[in-house]
Amino acid sequence: MSQPNSRIFLPKITKVASKTQKLGSSSSHKLREMKKIAIIQYPGSNCEYETARAVMASGMEAEIFRWNRDAASLDEYDGYIIPGGFSYQDRVRAGAIAAKKGIMRTIFGEAAKGKPVLGICNGAQVLVESGMIPGVNPGELEMALAPNTGTSGYYCNWVHVVHSTRKGKCAFTRFFEKSEVFPMPVAHAEGRFVTRKKGLIESMYDNGQIVLRYSTVDGKVEDRFPVNPNGSTDNIAGICNPAGNVFALMPHPERAAWLRQVPDDTGDEYAEAKRDAYGSWQRMTEAGPGRKIFESMREYLENIPY
Repeated sequence: MSQPNSRIFLPKITKVASKTQKLGSSSSHKLREMKKIAIIQYPGSNCEYETARAVMASGMEAEIFRWNRDAASLDEYDGYIIPGGFSYQDRVRAGAIAAKKGIMRTIFGEAAKGKPVLGICNGAQVLVESGMIPGVNPGELEMALAPNTGTSGYYCNWVHVVHSTRKGKCAFTRFFEKSEVFPMPVAHAEGRFVTRKKGLIESMYDNGQIVLRYSTVDGKVEDRFPVNPNGSTDNIAGICNPAGNVFALMPHPERAAWLRQVPDDTGDEYAEAKRDAYGSWQRMTEAGPGRKIFESMREYLENIPY
């Protein structure tokens, strides 16, 4: 019996529809040679296909790259995304086993060249466990994503985050203004950024690494549930490395990449746009707030040599 093909390709998009250049989307861009993004699939990953669709809708190519392929071929890609899920059943700690696989050593090396790496939810846990985040001392385990507090464990809901670093610091938030607030969903049981290392949080603020923080709809950072859905230190939702090209965030931007995905009761401009779009399929296909995470990745690759 022949072995199953370990390479799964998704359809390549050939053009970016102007419909995506509205609310939640960046300004239009010239069509260029599209960048190729590897989306890492571990045993237990379950968000890789949604993530691939968001990547393609943002003007890049996406390919599912299984964990057991030859890691050396990763150098053929322009960037990497480790999606959400429950890699290796979250055994030991969420992301701990996946972080020790050889594929991560290769991604670590490619990131050192300046290539962008995005970890979403379980992917964020992998980046922390591998020592890529916060990366003040690369390779050192400086933080953890601990079990949620204030809930009965696994928590799934929409939250608001505020962009808390300067525009352009992080490769994945280049289209967000400083202090911009937007909604995304969370779905995790171990999402609380914590550290025992004295002075680390202060150093990260100095470096501009605290990228996203949980907030109210009007941008107030309040350490209370459900504003802070997991008890994360300083309401931290997303952290980049000092260089800004590696980003770990617990909310799911791929689940907020289209307006149709956004609830109509979040109390923000996206909810209002969703209500206004009722009855129009075309408007429902417009970009949601999470799309700008992926469009920022594309813009970084188009303008920053590595």
